[in-house]
Amino acid sequence: MSEQRQERRGRFSGFLGGVRLIFDGMLFLLVLLFIGFIVFANSIDREAQVPQQTADGIVVLTGGTSRIDRAMKLLAAGKAQRVFITGVYRSTTVEELKQLASQGDQYFNCCVDIDKEARNTIDNATKTAEWVALHGYHSIIVVTSNYHMPRALAELARVMPGVTFIPYPVVDNNVHVHRWWTYPGTTNLLLSEYLKYLPALGRLGATNLVRNFLGGDSSTAEVPEP
Repeated sequence: MSEQRQERRGRFSGFLGGVRLIFDGMLFLLVLLFIGFIVFANSIDREAQVPQQTADGIVVLTGGTSRIDRAMKLLAAGKAQRVFITGVYRSTTVEELKQLASQGDQYFNCCVDIDKEARNTIDNATKTAEWVALHGYHSIIVVTSNYHMPRALAELARVMPGVTFIPYPVVDNNVHVHRWWTYPGTTNLLLSEYLKYLPALGRLGATNLVRNFLGGDSSTAEVPEP
């Protein structure tokens, strides 16, 4: 037993031992990242499932034309009271947004709020939190792409503890999530999203730790596992 300990100490002693220790640690980290990516990619929703429950509001994170159409259909079906579209290009008009809705475009004048300031997912979450606080909402349906949903939920949960999020992932037929490893474009997209998702999880975890430490509202939003 003592010989094994001495051998282990000798392996990681000195300069070369330190280099070996760093290399082994990096290799272990890469293996964990690889496994995490596999789990992430395989957990992406393959089919869009219309939420059965209702919510106070609907938030749409722009980036795909069909997202607005899905959200307006939910509004027309009575799934929520209002829709918030965040991240719209500044040059985009309301009439152009109406053309993206195959149903429910008549609600734009009364029940749709548009944000043209957000430029990324963090901004989307911040603007959504302001909108939710303004209306006093406690639950929202989140409409965004299936591969973007985990990161979106993490950022939303970070700024809105206690709010219930109901995901409505939009499936893009051009993103082949069923056999993603056979499509280089899809693999690169999912890998890029995964590397953005990890910092989002880190920010969410750090924020919750600070809340708990300060003794504030430590309740977290109901965020489904990705």
